[in-house]
Amino acid sequence: MRAACVQMCSGGDVAANLEVVARLLEKAAAEKVRLAVLPENFSFMHPDNALKHRIAAEVVPATVLPFLAETARRRSMYIVGGSVLLAAESGKLRNACPVYGPDGASLGVYDKMHLFDVDLPGERYRESELVEGGSRPLSLDVEGWRVGLSICYDLRFPELYRHYAGEGCPLLTVPSAFTVRTGRAHWEVLLRARAIENQAYVLAPAQVGTHPGGRQTYGRTLIIDPWGEIVAEGATVEQGEDAALITAEIAMERVEEVRRLIPALAHRRMRAQDT
Repeated sequence: MRAACVQMCSGGDVAANLEVVARLLEKAAAEKVRLAVLPENFSFMHPDNALKHRIAAEVVPATVLPFLAETARRRSMYIVGGSVLLAAESGKLRNACPVYGPDGASLGVYDKMHLFDVDLPGERYRESELVEGGSRPLSLDVEGWRVGLSICYDLRFPELYRHYAGEGCPLLTVPSAFTVRTGRAHWEVLLRARAIENQAYVLAPAQVGTHPGGRQTYGRTLIIDPWGEIVAEGATVEQGEDAALITAEIAMERVEEVRRLIPALAHRRMRAQDT
């Protein structure tokens, strides 16, 4: 199956962001892509919290989700919609990853479970002040592949991906908006670790560049195979900020080969039923 990740620099103009996505997914369709994954916050990145609430309540349900459904149908592909903001019953927001099939039907929505509350030198993030964390993992069937969904900071919690491995997932998605500091230090090594330890492909589309309010993201979208080899990658923020489509062929035979060479998943001792 041909898979693709979209790398882009999203801002506060939803229409402009969707134009970029539409252009890249048109290119993906021309390249016979069957599964495309968008980055976190692909349709809107802006620091204004009041505006985030309005976008979540009005624009995402009325414009962004129908765009994903119609694009998936028109391009005859599966789309993992990175993440969008949706209203939560608590009054907070959900950082949610919607997935659509080639008939335009919704296949499910994963809510980001681990929220980015960190203090870096000169940078402070408190995602939990605005967002309500999700409560459950979600995996879906795509063209015969079981796909485990996650979003950005989830990457630092290997137990989520081991759960997906236990469900038999040979493919993991990690749409992200990594900071430049953490991206330089941890992005590649964490993604390769998740691929190696779960013997699965990892598709990790990323935001890249400078966004409204001055926030910078690292970029370097990666597609990694079950052996931990990088098979396709995008540019970092230092190399350029252009939107890009990163594609690769993924093969179930490669997953089976790696799992046969080193049957680590079958050798596990620390299972829930063992405790």
